[in-house]
Amino acid sequence: MVSGKKSKQARQPRSALATGREVPWGTIAAVLVVVLFAGGVFGYAFLQSQENNARDAALAAFVPSASNQDPSSRIPGITEQTYQGAQHVAPTEQVAYTGSPPTGGTHDQYWAACSGVVYEQPVRSENLVHSMEHGAVWIAYNPDQVDGDALAQLAARVQDRPYSVLSPYPGLDQPIALQSWGHQLKLADAGDPRIDQFLTALRANQYTHPEVGASCQALGPGQFDQDDPPPYRPAPPPSSVGQPGVRGETEASPAAPGMDGSSPGGGS
Repeated sequence: MVSGKKSKQARQPRSALATGREVPWGTIAAVLVVVLFAGGVFGYAFLQSQENNARDAALAAFVPSASNQDPSSRIPGITEQTYQGAQHVAPTEQVAYTGSPPTGGTHDQYWAACSGVVYEQPVRSENLVHSMEHGAVWIAYNPDQVDGDALAQLAARVQDRPYSVLSPYPGLDQPIALQSWGHQLKLADAGDPRIDQFLTALRANQYTHPEVGASCQALGPGQFDQDDPPPYRPAPPPSSVGQPGVRGETEASPAAPGMDGSSPGGGS
């Protein structure tokens, strides 16, 4: 018969082995870090998805359609004007625009590259008006009032986006002005939700600009050089129309041929 003392002694080695094991705290901590990181990633992705869905829902009313051809009319503060397209001036001429920045009218025969281009220097208005005739939205900003994070917000809405262009506009009477053909919205805040409403409603809207499907690609040296664009010049006053090199907002130059805009080698 085995005594209780011997039985206790026999159990001691197993007890010593059990109590001698180290808890793998490093492994547990690593697993916890991975789990928390994965949870954070999935949580962030979920929140981003929810935010994107909410933004898309808010902008749904501004998507153009056959039954809602110009949704921009419901944007507070927007102004509209009607212009005739396909009226051109030569590269050496200026147009006495009545709006600043202009939103339409006579323009240069060559359009400014507008496939998501962010210009660091002011660009000649006559070329940018031609871009709007092709369906582009031009975001102009006062370089004395917009920089840093505000400028980055504007650039993010344009960079690599078709039919979009951003450029400084000296002397602008508001920090920011959005233009499409015949439409304008002036703003003070780069975070204003009306910016996305304007872009959704009017960028390449087939119902609101004259030349649907026309190119926004760069033309190149000798026409419009994206890397060395013609510089901005303030529009001459309307009273100067008729002077050499100055055309009215609705006056075409017989020296400037038309272009059809169907390819990077042509335009209107």
